[in-house]
Amino acid sequence: MRNLGRGSNSLMSAETMRLSVSICCGIIFGLFIGISFPTSSLTKLNITASIVSNFPIARDRNNIVSAQKHADSSSNTMDISNQNATGQLQIWVQSNPRGAERLPPGIVNSESDFYPRRLWGKPSEDLPSKPKYLVTFTVGLNQKHNIDAAVKKFSDEFTILLFHYDGKTTEWDEFEWSKRAIHVSVQKQTKWWYAKRFLHPDIVAPYDYIFIWDEDLGVEHFDAKEYIRLVKKHGLEISQPGLDPRKGTTWQMTKRRGDHEVHTITEEKPGWCSSPLLPPCAAFVEIMAPVFSRDAWRCVWHMIQNDLVHGWGLDFALRRCVEPAHEKIGVVDAQWIVHHGVPSLGNQGQSKDGKAPWQGVRERCRKEWTMFQSRVANAEKAYFKSKGIDPSNLTSH
Repeated sequence: MRNLGRGSNSLMSAETMRLSVSICCGIIFGLFIGISFPTSSLTKLNITASIVSNFPIARDRNNIVSAQKHADSSSNTMDISNQNATGQLQIWVQSNPRGAERLPPGIVNSESDFYPRRLWGKPSEDLPSKPKYLVTFTVGLNQKHNIDAAVKKFSDEFTILLFHYDGKTTEWDEFEWSKRAIHVSVQKQTKWWYAKRFLHPDIVAPYDYIFIWDEDLGVEHFDAKEYIRLVKKHGLEISQPGLDPRKGTTWQMTKRRGDHEVHTITEEKPGWCSSPLLPPCAAFVEIMAPVFSRDAWRCVWHMIQNDLVHGWGLDFALRRCVEPAHEKIGVVDAQWIVHHGVPSLGNQGQSKDGKAPWQGVRERCRKEWTMFQSRVANAEKAYFKSKGIDPSNLTSH
């Protein structure tokens, strides 16, 4: 009996030892797995527990390393974030347009146009041809016959867009072209108010050139197709037709020269130009009939101030959007127009303190010019200061 007891105790000691060794091995193995395969890497790579549980550890480890290498090589394109509330993988693409980061790039369509489309048939067959240019007029009904004459100078290669400041649109249906035109109507607003809100660069991106014209222009000596040819020939990014010098023009730069196709530099009155290559001696067109290339307009649109609706002072700042401005901003003399100077929009103002409506509008124009100049100057100073540069030490810019 004594020997059996001693044997039994030895057997129990051996079993206890083996159990202890097994537990220790299990703990060590668990620690090894935990260190080799941290859960943080799963979170970082956005692999959910449900996916991991369906695959062997070793296979997952290889997949994770491969995925990490791929993510590192394309870090500037697409990131996949954690699952959302419905258990689907989310997308985040930093290079997408602002607000569209959650969309896969292949579905993002950031540009639009003014091409009317059918309500039936195949979308791919909607447009037998696409206009390459856009012309806009800000109009009132009183100038409809002048606009009719102007529109007829533009071929089917142009989309016609009318901004109606008097709220009258159906009255234009007497013209066949008006039924194909785009009409936007908000009462008592200027063309720059309209341009800021309806001519975003991503909306007009399909058009090579954008004409933003007043309603009181005589176009007897103007041909749009030939104008485009000359603009391309001379590499003008911002331009305007020459103005008939007999009609009281203000600036020498915009007067038509009979012996030129195009000019980009002029001489002004003494003291008017701080440099022969700066406005109004060069790099200058007026705001009554400007024409912008697609790229130039993208810059100019961002410079237009949302609350300054008359555009005064903008003509002196257009040079900031092209380089060299004294070569890429110019006047097309061979295609010229007449500015009749009809103060139709001025009469849309309001009488106040005994002043006529047009007087209040003119005062607002002058105030906006001063405000715009101040904003441009302050923005420029702030930029150079942020770069550690003293603007006073620079030449004119």
